[in-house]
Amino acid sequence: MQPKVLTPKQLFIGFSKIGMSGFGGVLPWARRTIVEREKWLTSEEFSAILGICQIVPGPNIVNLAVCVGSRFAGARGAVAAVLGLTLGPIAIVLLLAMLYQHYGYLDAIKGLLRGISAVGVGLIASTGFKMLRDEFRFPIMLLVVAITISAVTYFHLGLGWVVLTVLPLALFLANKKARRL
Repeated sequence: MQPKVLTPKQLFIGFSKIGMSGFGGVLPWARRTIVEREKWLTSEEFSAILGICQIVPGPNIVNLAVCVGSRFAGARGAVAAVLGLTLGPIAIVLLLAMLYQHYGYLDAIKGLLRGISAVGVGLIASTGFKMLRDEFRFPIMLLVVAITISAVTYFHLGLGWVVLTVLPLALFLANKKARRL
């Protein structure tokens, strides 16, 4: 099977659609576009790349754009993906900031913003559940999920400590999972 090839223009357009689709977070739209609609990556590839993007500094979605863009079209693809992801939303945010400056005191605007934040939480949870479904094919990997949730919620560990704690087991199990496939 030939590896998929995407041009910087295709990456720019694809990531523009992703960037313009989300409010308060576009990760759910990124997964839907990249995995389900365009089929640029498999669900497993997306999860693996996202995992890397979550442990390096910077916004996860921008890191994802860099990784996906560079995978398909090198440095030019990375730049195209990031620009596609950010240019439209930056213009909209500047416009909304001007509007909020004038109308932010209104109760209707405050209620609207609370509603939008609730939708964002739901979309992120939905993406998490979709990604979790992939792990049911190798159930022992759910142990990593459980330890991670415990480390964050019960022990209140920061990201660095969670990664240091869970990474050895995750790498060991991922290696076993890769050998099975």
